[in-house]
Formats: sequence, structure tokens, C-alpha cells
Amino acid sequence: MSTPPLLSVRDLSVEFHAPRSLLGRRTGNVQALDKVSFDIHAGEIVGILGESGSGKTTVGRCMVRLQRPTAGSVSFEGRDIHALSGPDLNWYRRQVQMIFQDPAASLNPRLRVRDIVAEGLEIHRIGTRESRRQKVIDLLASVGLGEDALMRFAHEFSGGQRQRIGIARAMAVGPRVIVADEPVSALDVSVQAKVINLLRNLRERLGLAMAFISHDLPTVMFLCDRVVIMYLGRVMEIAPIQAFRAQPFHPYSRTLLALAPGLRQREEGDMPAATDLPTAAQDLRHGCAFRNRCPHAMAACTTVVPPLQQVAPGRWVACLRPEIFHDPC
Repeated sequence: MSTPPLLSVRDLSVEFHAPRSLLGRRTGNVQALDKVSFDIHAGEIVGILGESGSGKTTVGRCMVRLQRPTAGSVSFEGRDIHALSGPDLNWYRRQVQMIFQDPAASLNPRLRVRDIVAEGLEIHRIGTRESRRQKVIDLLASVGLGEDALMRFAHEFSGGQRQRIGIARAMAVGPRVIVADEPVSALDVSVQAKVINLLRNLRERLGLAMAFISHDLPTVMFLCDRVVIMYLGRVMEIAPIQAFRAQPFHPYSRTLLALAPGLRQREEGDMPAATDLPTAAQDLRHGCAFRNRCPHAMAACTTVVPPLQQVAPGRWVACLRPEIFHDPC
């Protein structure tokens, strides 16, 4: 896109300390993210897609300052968010809000819905007491809940209704970016569709930008404008959704698309989960993270970390074999 991005992730790395052994020794550190980079522009929904352990939730936590990166940066309108403090930090927290995976765990069980949704308004001193009450009523209506929900507690609602409350809470302070971390994975299939449509309608009505974190490719295909494919802490591919669907470039992307129900009908064979691979395959210090599962791996893949490079307009791939990008899937 020609316009400057609203939010930029640049060379983001996060390293966690591994737990101590029974003898009190460190068994090594875990590289959760390794030089992750992508942009989100105003009004677009970017899907961050990957298996469990890919680092996508860690990226989301860095974007809302729940996790401090080991290296790299997250910038909003060109300002490094982890360098903000005081009034500037309060300003940023109004700009970017999060919807959590588990609506039951993310809502305070001691507060009534009225107070849950109004909490951000009170923290940021937005409006008067009466205007805040009306704002909460309007927010609940926008997510399909009536005024009768105000005085009830979160446990009195279904999972889908609790997630709607979480969405209303996130929308209360008028954010410009929503980070949605697996917001429908804990819901029944029929409820998932309603929540996804709600998020899509909010984007169309309010012009929100969104980072939609998910492991479900069909949902990302339906909702998002672009997709960031992650694997073991690295970005494998970035592409517009339609271009990605027509021709995925990275071998991992091709496998995801082939195995997604209703998107492609092609035999790929079974592929082991990332968590089933030997520890050496998860070592991000050397080589391609996907090499042990890749049908196109070569000797260099064990020692050279493939850089994320632009291979077509709007398309970025981390692979040492560019000749396969235009091979038929």
C-alpha cells in the first residue's frame, strides 16, 4: 500500500527463559519470536495465522504492551510503543485494544456488565457518569445485547454472549486497532459465525483496523484482507488473501491451504505437528524453521536462515528456493 502503515512490527524477537531442571540449572532459552515484521494499515484486517507454538499470540501481546520484546519494535503512527510512558502511554492504550480468546477468563466475575464495559471509559475519564451509562447501552446494542444485560454478571451469559461483552468493552474507548487473539476458538461453530460477522460489520461501519490471530485458515480467508503466515516464531509468507488463495508461495503455506477443508482438494499426505518434531528442529538459530517438514528442503536450508523478501507486489516470502514460487500447487 502507498499510504503509511498505522501499526508496524519490525524485526520483533522475544526470548523466554526455559524452566529450571530439578538440579536448578537452566536448560536453555526458548526463542518465541525471531525477527518478525509486518504492517497493518488503517481500515484493514490482517490475519496472523499459524499452528500452536508459532508465536502468533506472543506477537499480539507485544502489540498491546503485555509482553516486552527482547529486540525489535512495534510502532504506532511511527512511535515506538515500548518507549511510551505517562500521558503518551495512556493515549496509546486508547488507540489499541484487545479481544481475548477465553471470554469467561477475561471478564471480571465480580463486576456487572455495566461496570465491565464502562471500565475503560472511567480509567480514561471519558464523559460524565450519565453519558458513560448511555455509551454502555449503545455499545451493548451494537453487539446485539439489550439493556437488560447491564445489571447481570458475566457467568449468566452464554460463551457467545460473553465474547460480545468483551468486544463491547474493547470498543468502549474508541480504538483504531483491535488485536483479536483467537476470539472464536472457544465458541461453538454456530456462534463463531455470528461473532465473525459482528467483527466484520464493526470494521465496515467504523473503519477499524484489526490483527486477527487464528489457527483457522477458512475463517482468516473469510474475514481478512491480508494474511501473515507464521511458523515456529518466524514469518513464512505475507500476501493479500485473494492472491494467497490463488497461488500460495511458501511450501508451508501450500500445505496449510491444501489441508484446509473446503478450500483445496489435493492429497498432501500427513505432516507431523510442529510440537511433535525433535528439539533440534525447533532451534531457530540456524537454518529454516520449516526444513524438517519441507518437501523442497536442500542442504543450505539447515544452515542459512531465509530472509523475508518481497517477491511480487504485496507479497513477501522467506524461502531459499524462489524457483518453486511459480510452480503449480
